[in-house]
Amino acid sequence: MGIGFAGDIKFKLLQFLRIKIIGQEEKGIVVCEAPNNKLDKFVGVLSWKDSKHTLNNENVILRGCILRNTSWCFGMVIFAGEVHEDMGQKTDIPKKNEPMDFSVNLQADRTFQFFDHRLMESVKLGDSKVYEFLRLLALCHTVMSEENSAGQLIYQVQSPDEGALVTAARNFGFIFKSRTPDTITVEELGTPVTYQLLAFLDFNNIRKRMSVIVRNPEGQIKLYSKGADTILFEKLHPSNEDLLTVTTDHLSEFAGEGLRTLAIAYRDLDDKYFKEWHKMLEDANTLKDERDERIAGLYEEIERDLMLLGATAVEDKLQEGVTETIASLSLANIKIWVLTGDKQETAINIGYACNMLTDDMNDVFIVAGNTAVEVREELRKAKENLFGQNRSSSNGHVVFEKQQLELDSVVEETITGDYALIINGHSLAHALESDVKNDLLELACMCKTVVCCRVTPLQKAQVVELVRNYRNAVTLAIGDGANDVSMIKSAHIGVGISGQEGLQAVLASDYSFAQFRYLQRLLLVHGRWSYFRMCKFLGYFFYKNFAFTLVHFWFGFFCGFSAQVGKKKKKKKCFSFFY
Repeated sequence: MGIGFAGDIKFKLLQFLRIKIIGQEEKGIVVCEAPNNKLDKFVGVLSWKDSKHTLNNENVILRGCILRNTSWCFGMVIFAGEVHEDMGQKTDIPKKNEPMDFSVNLQADRTFQFFDHRLMESVKLGDSKVYEFLRLLALCHTVMSEENSAGQLIYQVQSPDEGALVTAARNFGFIFKSRTPDTITVEELGTPVTYQLLAFLDFNNIRKRMSVIVRNPEGQIKLYSKGADTILFEKLHPSNEDLLTVTTDHLSEFAGEGLRTLAIAYRDLDDKYFKEWHKMLEDANTLKDERDERIAGLYEEIERDLMLLGATAVEDKLQEGVTETIASLSLANIKIWVLTGDKQETAINIGYACNMLTDDMNDVFIVAGNTAVEVREELRKAKENLFGQNRSSSNGHVVFEKQQLELDSVVEETITGDYALIINGHSLAHALESDVKNDLLELACMCKTVVCCRVTPLQKAQVVELVRNYRNAVTLAIGDGANDVSMIKSAHIGVGISGQEGLQAVLASDYSFAQFRYLQRLLLVHGRWSYFRMCKFLGYFFYKNFAFTLVHFWFGFFCGFSAQVGKKKKKKKCFSFFY
């Protein structure tokens, strides 16, 4: 790898390298260490002018690189020590982006940080689309507001993601103030505005979106919607094609960084059309039969021809100790599957962050078929890569029998190497069908890591039940939100994390704690102790009852197996008490 020093910046490599380069272009060779997983350390050697100098992470700054499956690195800067004016060096070194100053907004959340100043500039210029974007964030949610004793506005949220979006709108001048069953009050750039709440189209795991219909003070009726991009993009008006392409690229970039994304859109409604739709909604609410199906159909009818506003991305940080806990559980030969509703790119990024996915894996199988035939074919090809031959039957169908799956568990031990399986929710729906799930379970159990993304709570429970019913294994499900309840209840052992997602998972679980890392102690310490205690208790229990019963059996030979009592009640009680 070659590295050059050029330009009018003067490098003084005195503190670390004991050489001096001033205002000229010099070339050297940097030999880097072999690829490894130690991102916090770097060791290399700089060959320059027939001399070698050791490099480490104290004098090398990585300004850019291509990760995964590449040996190239570009943009390396060798740090030469502090910059001093008396050396004639420039002092205007670019600094990192500083967070925006929201001190002008007295009601802003001081803990909120945002680094792109262009959004605030658009707000100051009065961009109508930006206003509509922030207005949607301030209106389309389930947040409740209250004031504390100091008069500060406090938000009560069901999920931290929703709280983050409402707080973002608040810091940019669109402050959600209060709500009643019929109104929502928002302070827009210092001006209180009250919107009439006409309808609330709530979120569920099938719709994967939520919407509100409001009437602004000018009398216009607006529908604001936010939800999963895969769902919301299907509801857009054809005129959004250009913006859709740009937004899709941004969402892919956000998801690649491990951020949780949402798409947001709106629609202007005609007053006459809304009245007709609302009358049908009221009639549907009074039905006794097929009420939910009728309401869902009306929601679909009005949530169409939407105008795309953009997308949001929220960082969902891993808790402390997650990576170490997963590594410890893997050493204990515990297989870990990730069942998440996030996008595929986000799920993969989290997998790499947790070291569940690594570049050292032999192969990563991605199943993304849209039909049952495509899913079956992708699973078959993945198994061929594992075994080196086609083990499926000639027509691609396999009889799903429990005995066959038990035999497959023996084959798992013959697999050498590390493999990973990634499957999305749409493909998983086909893979869970009766004639395909055998292939899915067989392939998944032979992989070191399994990631199921964009899955519904029902699919989470189905995956757990699949392993529980057809594998001789104990399943443990751990989650922190309401969408994990069905999965927790389906497993042998359910664990709930009491975090910012609420207490629904905790109330449905067998065990609960505050941090994921406590799972390591629960399983490897308390679980081991419990296993030993149970083994000792069972041995004692059988010995005690065998000794007690054998005496009665032996006494039967002397009493002719009559009803004569061999021991008095007091002796029986003393035996049970003192033994």
